[in-house]
Amino acid sequence: MADQTDLSYEVLVLDGVTRVSEQRMPNGDPFVSSPLSCTLIHGEHDALLVDPPFTYEQVQEVGDWIERSGKRLACIYVTHGHGDHWFGTCELVKRFPGVQVHASRGTIEVMHQAVKGREQWEAFFPGQIPETSVLAEPVPADGFLLEGNLVRSVEVGHTDTDETTVLHVPSIGLVVAGDAAYNGVHQMLLESANGGLEEWLKALDTIEALNPRAVVAGHKNRDLPDDPAILGRTRQYLLDAARLLKTSASPTEYYDAMLGLYPDHLNRGPLWYGAVALVGR
Repeated sequence: MADQTDLSYEVLVLDGVTRVSEQRMPNGDPFVSSPLSCTLIHGEHDALLVDPPFTYEQVQEVGDWIERSGKRLACIYVTHGHGDHWFGTCELVKRFPGVQVHASRGTIEVMHQAVKGREQWEAFFPGQIPETSVLAEPVPADGFLLEGNLVRSVEVGHTDTDETTVLHVPSIGLVVAGDAAYNGVHQMLLESANGGLEEWLKALDTIEALNPRAVVAGHKNRDLPDDPAILGRTRQYLLDAARLLKTSASPTEYYDAMLGLYPDHLNRGPLWYGAVALVGR
């Protein structure tokens, strides 16, 4: 086994991107994508990037951030198949030759589905999304090493989409949670009908059993810490949503009730379009 060095991590939170769409928020504002977290885990020499972003501008910013670190980008890991967490992978591989790309087999399947649905992304963000071939190879079942430290992919099933994972780095107590956890941002529940909320709650149990000391959410308020308590807050949001979805007579009623409970959460867009889809008009 290679000599083990001390690892650390950094998080770059990218601002949301405005959608081009006739659909609007209740006040007439356009939809904006949620703030996006990219995590760089590194030792003395090598680094691992979790969840590349999805636009040319974001990829440029992340690439510059990696270069400033002075580390060699050895690996990219994708936690789940939503395009905003991996569409920029090909551009980063061009910039950092030799980097390995990993994801779970289930995530890779969903990534291929996302490529087939790329037209919708292009419609929302015209001219901003790079070429999106799926470069990921299945992550080894027993994990892999970063400067002698074990890094593990943990499958958590359905969260805000199917076949999701988190990345666990036991030596530093870190879980990079992708969209299994949110931190001060409204959660995307569009894919949560037909038992999806219940499956997400089970996923949180799986993550909590890892006893992490830090949890990085895929969408977070950059001013908030990576406190494991976000798992409980993500859970409470789901429980509140489940309760209000049963009692709300309209999307507006549900939307207003959730805003009353979470007035400081960022990006109300997913809350509104989730309300329209799950409550109906």
